[in-house]
Parts: sequence; C-alpha cells; structure tokens
Amino acid sequence: MSALAIATSQAIDPIRLAVIQKQVDHISHQMGWIMTRTARSPIFSQSHDFTCFVATARGEIIAQADGIPIHSGGGGFALKAVLRDFGDDIADGDVFLLSDPYEAGGNHLPDWTMIRPVFVDGRFCAFTCNRAHQSDIGGGAAGTYNPEATEIFHEGIRLPVLKLVERGLLRRDLMRLLLLNSRCPDLMEGDLSAMQGSIRIGGERVAAMLSELSVDTGLAYFDALLRHGEARMRAEIRALPSGTYFGEDGSDTDCFKKVDVPVRVTLQIRGDEMVFDFTGSSPQIMGFKNSSLANTYSSVYVAVSTFFDHSLPRNDGLFRPITIIAPEGTVVNARPPAPMTMNTVYPATDIISACWKALAQAMPERACAGWGKACYGLSSGTDEKGRFFVMYHWHGSSGGGAVKGRDGFQCIGLMISLGGLTLPNVEGYEQAYPVRILRQELRTDTAGAGEYRGGAGVDYLCDLSVPTAHAIRSEGVGRPSGFGVNGGLTGAAGVMEVIDRDRGSMPPPQYGIQHLGPARIRVLSSAGGGWGDPHARDPQAVLDDVRDEIVSAQAAREVYGVVLAADGRAVDEAATAGLRAAARDRIAGS
Repeated sequence: MSALAIATSQAIDPIRLAVIQKQVDHISHQMGWIMTRTARSPIFSQSHDFTCFVATARGEIIAQADGIPIHSGGGGFALKAVLRDFGDDIADGDVFLLSDPYEAGGNHLPDWTMIRPVFVDGRFCAFTCNRAHQSDIGGGAAGTYNPEATEIFHEGIRLPVLKLVERGLLRRDLMRLLLLNSRCPDLMEGDLSAMQGSIRIGGERVAAMLSELSVDTGLAYFDALLRHGEARMRAEIRALPSGTYFGEDGSDTDCFKKVDVPVRVTLQIRGDEMVFDFTGSSPQIMGFKNSSLANTYSSVYVAVSTFFDHSLPRNDGLFRPITIIAPEGTVVNARPPAPMTMNTVYPATDIISACWKALAQAMPERACAGWGKACYGLSSGTDEKGRFFVMYHWHGSSGGGAVKGRDGFQCIGLMISLGGLTLPNVEGYEQAYPVRILRQELRTDTAGAGEYRGGAGVDYLCDLSVPTAHAIRSEGVGRPSGFGVNGGLTGAAGVMEVIDRDRGSMPPPQYGIQHLGPARIRVLSSAGGGWGDPHARDPQAVLDDVRDEIVSAQAAREVYGVVLAADGRAVDEAATAGLRAAARDRIAGS
C-alpha cells in the first residue's frame, strides 16, 4: 500500500503530514543551533559532535537533526530505558540523563543522552533529546578514549538512567558528582547547560505545535509519520531482488596485538523485509572496540538509510521492516564488562561497510565505496596558562568513498558522521590550544581510482608546544581500508609519525598512549575507495585532478588511461582514445 493510500485510509491529510514532518525536522535543527551557539566545548561549538532528535511518548524517533548519524539511530534504546525505569514517575519539568551501554541503552560512555518529556495540558505527549559526546568523563585516559582499557570500568563514569532535573529543579548533588568525575568540569558545566537549553526549547516548540493542532490530532499525525516511513522503506526493499547476500569487513587488531576481528553479515531479503544476521562475527575482544546492541542497531540503520533513496524520512518507521540478529558475546553485542568507548567508530564503521557490501550485491548501482579509516588520535595536557585541554587531531581526517555520480569527499571526518562532523578552523584551533598546524594538504595518488574516485588522504603536520598524552587509535594505518566497488580501486593506507623534541622519533603504536614532551605529529591519512572503472572517468575530471595535485600525470596515464598534452594544461584526446582502446583490447584478449 502506498503512503498516500495509508494516509487516506487513516483520515490523514498527506499535505499536512508533509508539513508536520518538516515542522518536527525543523525543531530538531533548532535544538542543534541552540547547542552550537551556547556550548562551551569546541567539540560542540565548532565540531558539532552531538545530535538532537524528537520522539513519541512511546520512545519512537520521528525526527532527527543532521548531526552525527551514529548517535540517533539507536536512540530508541535510551528512550525505552527511561520508560522502563521511570514509566510511572515522569513529570512535567523532568530531565533525564544516561550513558551506560549495558544498562541504559547508550552507544558508548562518552555520549551522554539528555531527555526531556513534553507535556501539553498535563498530558505526556513526546520526548526531546540531545545525545552529545562529552569532552572528558574521567577514566584511565583524558578525552574519553582510553586505548589501554580492558574493562568498561577503565573508561569513565557510567550513568544509568538518572533524573538530573526533577519537576524543574536541578539536582545539585548529582551535578556535583558529574563535574567531579571530569577533567574539564568548567567545560562540562557549560555543555550540560547548553544541552538542557536545547531540549527545553525543543520541548516548547513541540508543545506549541501540538496545541495548535489539538493534542489528539497531533499525536495521530506522529503515528502517521511512522507509518509513512515504514511504507516508503517497504517500497524500497521490494525493489531489490529477494535473495541471500553476504558482506564482511573488520579490523586487524584487538588494540593490543595483531589479530583478525571480522564483522560478517548475512543479508536476507524477502519481499518487503530484510534480516541482517551477524552470526559468524568475531567474539568480543580485549580492547575497547566492542559494540553495544544500541550501537550495532544504529550502525545498520546508517548503512540502510544511506543506501536507499535519500528523500526517505529519518524516523523509526523506516526500520520496522528490518530485523537484526547480533549474537551475544560477539564484537557486535558484547557482554559486560567489555570496554567499548571506540565502538561508535570501530566496529561501527566495520558494521556499516559489511552491510554496504551485502546490499551492493543486491543492487550494484547503489553501491557505496569504503571510506578510509582514521589514522589520528587526540592530545591532552595543560597549556601555558595552566588550563587542561583535550584536542582532537581532526584535521588529519581521511577521505570518503565514492558513489555513482559523485567523487568521495575530501578530508571529511569519520564515516559514521557522514560529513556531519565539522572540521574546525585551523586558526581557531591555534588560539584554543597550544598547537601550531604547519600543513594540511591533500596527498597525491592516494584516492581510490574509479569512474568516480575516492576522497584523497591528507598530509597533516602540527607542533605541540607543551607536554601531552597522545591517545592513538589509528585503525587506517598499515593496510588499505577504503575499498573500491564495481571496478573501482582501493584508497591508500595511512601512516602516522611522532617526533618528540627531546627524544627524537617515537614510532606510535596502532592503539595506545604516548607520553610526550613538546612534539611534532604527522598524519598521512588513508583515502576512500573508487566507484566504477577508472577508464570510464571523464578525461577532463582527470585533468582537473592532476592540476589540483590529487592525481599525478603518471597515474593519469597508467591508471586512468588519460594522456595530457606536453604543457599539462589539456587532454591529448587522440592519444587518450588510443590508450584506452588498447587497454580494452588487452582485457578482451585475456
């Protein structure tokens, strides 16, 4: 049944339905704008490492802002935890706070989810939510990421579902406890206030919208939004051939030693439903790259929502036709006390990549090439004025994977952000932290070649003027990770170099913590994979890449089959046609 037929059968006006979807989407964006403008930490005010969303009183997400997609896909787990623990004790003016991935439906400990119930005329109608990655939550390493953790207890304070605000009154004892467990209490205090402000304004907007419609009518339309999302997704799935498909990605380390950590998925498509079965994936590992169930669900949802039509509404209705099987005790559904702070990046990226590979077998035209995996870490310490800081080396981000019709993004941040993580301005970073960024330029001949090429890696070089703890999580070092699709080539692997001013070169581990004096850090980041045959790429696009120093003239000839004129300013069309024809003949002959 089409979305229009569903709307008509339920006495729902499809035009009003579209308007209401736009309204709740806009409210979630307003919440994000408030957060960006009022938060203290650069991780929020500059980099946007948070996501706001709106949900029904049953805990089903109906709208989410364009923040970090890995945050909100599993947000329903957190809402269900609130309803489980406080279902009979939810009042107007309450604000809930949670983080724990085992107990409270969290993704990982640093992502604190703040949730406010929305009441209209005394009736509980909805939730407004903000999930935000805190600058520091204690634990064995500054900045929330402890690559040496072997238990979740090493990773920071664990929050079950808590009432931070009760009927409009802040619980000051709880706030003191939270601030006491952070190395950056001044930042956290401001950031938590910004989170409260965002969901309060969001709640007021939702309440005003429901009052204008009448509560019963508004809630009926909320349900219709979910049915509409479900109908759209079922139609997308029906367009795929029924069958069984396989995908695999993974890691080559458990953070302490080299070992294969596969993430395997079997995708079954039957009519208008899909089952993602992760049976056969690696057992949970020693290091902090284990996934919570909420994070695994969120990763699958990211893979699905990016593979299909981008006009699909971003609500929980989309995922009603999807079943996920994640065996307990594996890297995709770890048992406590396994550490898991890194899980929103790895194995989330591995889960998304495995799902993309399986989906691509069903419809190759929609295939998504792999993004280069991260090669950078974060530095923490005390600056010249005695202030504690945590600085992410985001300027060394990797390249994104290509899709049909578009090259991969350059220096775009992590795959799980899909570009939602904003890379900060270099000059602003140098004012906020004791760092001088000497270089940030694209690497030549690293992007995975294809009809549409991957995003290039970056050559990033910086000097830190004070001693730091350098927490490293360089998944993309050593082996290529940005896989190509449909004949596209894989992007280059990454490299990391560290030179301590007094001790000289200090080769960094793939995962670990280095205690440095003033030091120079260099990241040669990994690159994204290409889509399609490189010889099908528009020669003019190859010329543009050569002039931008993303592709060398030699690679243009040898990889893309494009010959440039002697002055390098134009394509030699005759020579290019001959070279590509000869290549086709060789392939046909073989």
